[in-house]
Amino acid sequence: MIFRQLFDPDSSTYTYLLGDEDTREAVLIDPVLEQVERDVQLLDDLGLRLAYALDTHVHADHVTALGRLREMTGSRTGLSTRAGVGCSDLSLGDGDVVPFGRYRLDVRQTPGHTDGCLTFVLHEQGMAFTGDALLIRGSGRTDFQQGNAHTLFRSVREKIFTLPDATLLYPGHDYKGRTVTSVGEEKRLNPRLGLAKSEAEFVAIMDNLQLAYPKKIDEALPRNLACGVPRGVSASPDVPAERVWAPLSANDSGVPELRAEWVATHANEARLVDVREDVEFKGELGHIAAAEPVPLATLKDAARRWDPTEPVITICRSGRRSGEAALELLSQGFTRVASMRGGMLAWRELRLPVV
Repeated sequence: MIFRQLFDPDSSTYTYLLGDEDTREAVLIDPVLEQVERDVQLLDDLGLRLAYALDTHVHADHVTALGRLREMTGSRTGLSTRAGVGCSDLSLGDGDVVPFGRYRLDVRQTPGHTDGCLTFVLHEQGMAFTGDALLIRGSGRTDFQQGNAHTLFRSVREKIFTLPDATLLYPGHDYKGRTVTSVGEEKRLNPRLGLAKSEAEFVAIMDNLQLAYPKKIDEALPRNLACGVPRGVSASPDVPAERVWAPLSANDSGVPELRAEWVATHANEARLVDVREDVEFKGELGHIAAAEPVPLATLKDAARRWDPTEPVITICRSGRRSGEAALELLSQGFTRVASMRGGMLAWRELRLPVV
């Protein structure tokens, strides 16, 4: 098997290239957007065809290259079924397999650092790629992005430490220049998760870390929910071709919709119209910073002052009223209109920023 461990010095992120020496099919795990030219050049140098680009989780410290690699190489992307993204080709969970040539990556869900963390295992080669769930003599933090110390402890003990002791573990990061560890080493030596530690002790350690707010999370997280670079424009068969201006789908009522993660990375490219009442706009769900409040009852009159050729995304609590608003705008001759699927409930579920 062809294997390369690559490094991004800015985020201390490891990217892993795995390839079949006969079929020339390859997989990249946790690629970084700023290193995409390096990775594509290496694929070319080694005569490999990228079949899959995978993330172990939705990262908060760097922007992923999944979407860019899909555009450049035609590869398929993959993340956890629990990652909360709508951009990936594969939604991966326990028991799934990612094949490349004669090899196969077995998927294990290992939540706790985030809810959508995965570990990829190459059983015959005795290798596993743990992302941020288990680091060398450490672990990923559990204080944001659906993190939970109890869950992480059980994930490591039940999904990683159950691998043979000789299994080599390759983490998502290392900040001290270390490159690899093993199951046996971490069972003995990991100061947080080693077998000498109880779950209660691990939770106490994680609760008292007092870590700084991740420097790049406000940029990286919204972009990574769209695979770094969103998929190219493609229409649902139910959306007329003349109305296609973004990756639209249509709900059962024929309303064109966009996912919240796409809206998060394109908020400056459309008029965002929040059709909830003022008390809701200022209420507990908050609102998107770029959105303007236009209650549904006032929309028809307000829209007469807008350019009907500009793109408009309508927003409400759950998607029902914004769907009505989208249909109203289409009836007035607006050509580029979409409702944000799931409304502010979906936006908040993804932990995107609000005012």
